[in-house]
Amino acid sequence: MYKFIWLVPLLPLIGAAINGIFGRWFRFPEKLIGGIAVGSVALSFLISIAAISSYGFSNNSLWPNPYVSTQTAFTWIGGGAVRQSLGQAESTTITTANRQVTVPSPRASLLNIEWSYQLDPLSAVFMLIVTGVGLCIFVFATGYMHGDTGYYRFFAYMGLFMFSMLVLVMGSNFVMMFVGWEGVGLCSYLLIGYYFDRAEAANASRKAFITNRIGDFGFMLAIFAVIATFGTAQYTTVMSQAAGYPLETLGNWGLMSWIALGLMIGACGKSAQFPLHVWLPDAMAGPTPVSALIHAATMVTAGLYMLTRTNVIFQHSQTMMLVVAIIGAFTAIFAATIGITQNDIKRVLAYSTVSQLGFMFLACGVGAFIIGIFHVVTHAFFKALMFLGSGSVIHGMHHEQDMRRMGGLKKYMPYTYLTFLAGWLAICGIIPFSGFWSKDEILWNGASTTHIPFGWLFWIIGTIAATCTAFYMTRLMAMTFWGREKFLEAPAGGEADEAHALAYAKGKKPHDAVKFAAGDRPRHEPGEHVGPVHETAEEHVALGIEHVHGAHTPHESPPSMWMPLVVLAIFATIGGFIGISTAFTGGKPAAKKLAGG
Repeated sequence: MYKFIWLVPLLPLIGAAINGIFGRWFRFPEKLIGGIAVGSVALSFLISIAAISSYGFSNNSLWPNPYVSTQTAFTWIGGGAVRQSLGQAESTTITTANRQVTVPSPRASLLNIEWSYQLDPLSAVFMLIVTGVGLCIFVFATGYMHGDTGYYRFFAYMGLFMFSMLVLVMGSNFVMMFVGWEGVGLCSYLLIGYYFDRAEAANASRKAFITNRIGDFGFMLAIFAVIATFGTAQYTTVMSQAAGYPLETLGNWGLMSWIALGLMIGACGKSAQFPLHVWLPDAMAGPTPVSALIHAATMVTAGLYMLTRTNVIFQHSQTMMLVVAIIGAFTAIFAATIGITQNDIKRVLAYSTVSQLGFMFLACGVGAFIIGIFHVVTHAFFKALMFLGSGSVIHGMHHEQDMRRMGGLKKYMPYTYLTFLAGWLAICGIIPFSGFWSKDEILWNGASTTHIPFGWLFWIIGTIAATCTAFYMTRLMAMTFWGREKFLEAPAGGEADEAHALAYAKGKKPHDAVKFAAGDRPRHEPGEHVGPVHETAEEHVALGIEHVHGAHTPHESPPSMWMPLVVLAIFATIGGFIGISTAFTGGKPAAKKLAGG
């Protein structure tokens, strides 16, 4: 069945093309658009499960050897003559920094970039994350985006993103990874700026696009260096040759360090690490399903995928391993402290995502690449759950996002509350929820690492960052679901203003908003000033408007929105058991087979 992996990225692309090209021309109804989008991702998910089962668990299992699809492989780019390293068999001794080192000798070769897909333990994990978590988010989006005038356009963009992300993680070489890398960047730009009539969304999309181009420049230079050094872009050949290069110890800077630096710059841009983290909090201007899929579960973990895919190169440079650990640790605690001060429910989760990505980079920096991917998996479960849960809250609160106007919602939104509770316990690292197992191993590997010095210091920083995470997520829970019902005390604001002022304009509600409606434009950010502001009752009287401040009763989201939350809550609760440390299993290995452990 693994021979059909080429269908996994193709099906979402077909669904995106149908919705994008024909959805508007033939005025497809929402059910048809949603059915095409959800169906294409569901088929990809089922094929992924079947292919991975065949690859890893059948009688003809190829695990752990990589499988490169030959059925659809073809020469994509004929690159001409380059030099190629032969390995240790034919080597040359050179002098660098008063030291003699032995490096593989080069020879001329033809560079042919092929378009083919590779199935191995790493790509298998990401295929399941992208299609599985993506399926839950697509189902949620069918309810959340109901009534939106650009329904077909939204799902066309989302399907195109799924195709690009799957190409990124399934491609067999660096150039295919770069195609997927740029594809998800484009889709992020389109989806962050989905509400293009808002200046905030347009500015945020440009900020994300430009910031990522800075990182992509470093990534491009690294790819050029890989091709110039190894004569190929295929992962299998590059990594086997890189293994023959000498270790560049701490303080020594050689070829592997330069390549790793370029890769790290690209990873910092895509995975929002300091100092290229600035785009991710602003990316919350897009619809909430976009935040859950792209900016929590999939695209932002592409940098981790790249680091793990090229771990042989990084492990040959102790200096760059230390750099990765330092940047990851600093980002984790830096973003966590910012998250404590936020009042917008989505921005809290945004800074939380930046912080958790820092934990993943810290894991890679201390040499625990498998544990970093383990945290990618558990984070995809609980962070996608919490982003979708925030979307359910925003929907139930009439598009309000300010936590200072919430409180006591567990009574009104029981399904959302119970599922969000599972995500909260997971991200706080409470045993036996999924986040505990991955965070615990990251901290342990930091303290016990032999790859870089000062491991105990990284353990301290990681522990403080994890404590901050528990604090601001508990603050979010308390302000949103517990305590007094503050929405009964404060007038509506932000998106709620727009929704209710519009309802008044249509004669459906008393005018209990602070601002006039600016038209039928759903889901605007809190604090956006639309229409003339009239803060006082006197101004209302002058305008001839009866001023009645009424409370908006929150409501539970429809099944299409809370059922995906239940699925993700289950995995946020038990998903960590796939990677339990041997310290908790009596020395027996956990089920990390497909993670490469």
